[in-house]
Amino acid sequence: MAKGNRGFGSSLTEGLEDSELDVSAPAESIMASRSQTLARLASGKVVTDRTEWVDPARCRPWRLHNRDIDHLNEETCRDLIDAFLSAKKQRIPAIVRKLHDDPEYDYEIIAGVRRWWTVQWLREHHHPEYEYLVTIQHVSDEEAFRVSDIENRSRKDISDWERANEYLRALDEFYDGSQSEMAEHLKISRSWLTRLLDVARLPNEIVNVFADTHDITVRVARDLKPLTGDQRALGLMVAEGQAIIAERDDLGVKLTGPEVAKRLVKATVATSKKGAQEELVKTRKGKPMLRYARPARGGLNLKVLPRSGATTDEVLEAIRKLLDA
Repeated sequence: MAKGNRGFGSSLTEGLEDSELDVSAPAESIMASRSQTLARLASGKVVTDRTEWVDPARCRPWRLHNRDIDHLNEETCRDLIDAFLSAKKQRIPAIVRKLHDDPEYDYEIIAGVRRWWTVQWLREHHHPEYEYLVTIQHVSDEEAFRVSDIENRSRKDISDWERANEYLRALDEFYDGSQSEMAEHLKISRSWLTRLLDVARLPNEIVNVFADTHDITVRVARDLKPLTGDQRALGLMVAEGQAIIAERDDLGVKLTGPEVAKRLVKATVATSKKGAQEELVKTRKGKPMLRYARPARGGLNLKVLPRSGATTDEVLEAIRKLLDA
């Protein structure tokens, strides 16, 4: 495949995706000349032999890349698909490293996974002529992480969930679990780093309540994370989460991230009008069936939950046990 192709950029359709980098510089220095480099690339005046068109099938994402590949589809990549079709090519190169120990792949992608996915999609949908434009760099894993972070920090199409999990992996791998050291290297505040990491540190039982993990934002985690340290509160949120999942599966009720968080938080303080704490009764198959509370003045408040799958006999049996108790 030809190296040093001229004139591959006359517009910056993907302007914030990736850029040509100086292989000898650290991550911050590598990104410092971004504007000048992009301008030179766009003018077609300078393209070094480190920028090549390659077969996307010979590339694989770096193990620490920040993209949730399961979330990449025609809808989430529509902007790139349209940009590539309009330009009849990819204009701004991805950042890759050369592989030497994998016979199936030649390069690993440090930044530009979404572009890689888009080129493959186009090749599979009547455009086999599309190739993947890459700039080959020589950087360590820690430098690769910082390059990827700086490159993508301001991008709105990366969710807090993706970024948080990337940071949590990097925290242990590159900074020995020290948030202070990591914040210093990334030039971000420690308080912001803590809030972001809280997204990735939510318990799986809470994460699974959300229809889409990309709905779990820093704001959502801010409301939920402090409550997960209280076993009673966590148990109430897990029970409410099961009800939310049942409603979604059986009734098609899909809540937004903030709506899910609001219900989970509310469950930790849910009381009847007289201050009685609500409890949950499940079916034999584990689905939420009844909610009940025992007011201080006596009696029993009951709510039969929809679509539990329980038979009438099973519901009546559960109510009878509550009355006997």
